[in-house]
Amino acid sequence: MIYITQLIYVIPGQEDVFDTFEAIAIPIIAKYKGRLLFRVRPGNDAYIGHQVDKPYEIHLVEFDTQQDFDDFKLDEERKKFLHLKEKSIKASVLIQGIKL
Repeated sequence: MIYITQLIYVIPGQEDVFDTFEAIAIPIIAKYKGRLLFRVRPGNDAYIGHQVDKPYEIHLVEFDTQQDFDDFKLDEERKKFLHLKEKSIKASVLIQGIKL
């Protein structure tokens, strides 16, 4: 099992475009034996402290194998809509790990 945590920084004013991309991409996760464990939009009061910019959203996803995650990234249906991701996301940080 691998875990992917993603910090997502959305371009101000492009939140609806981002939501459109997510509505397409999130269901595809299951096609590759993945599960979205949580999707959080933390408000300012959720932060006790921070040393980096606050993300718009935080995702935690698990996949059975690295190959499943790699296949998800190459999914043809998802790739058709990457222009929405590029239009709406300023930056993202992807952290990959395993359960200890």
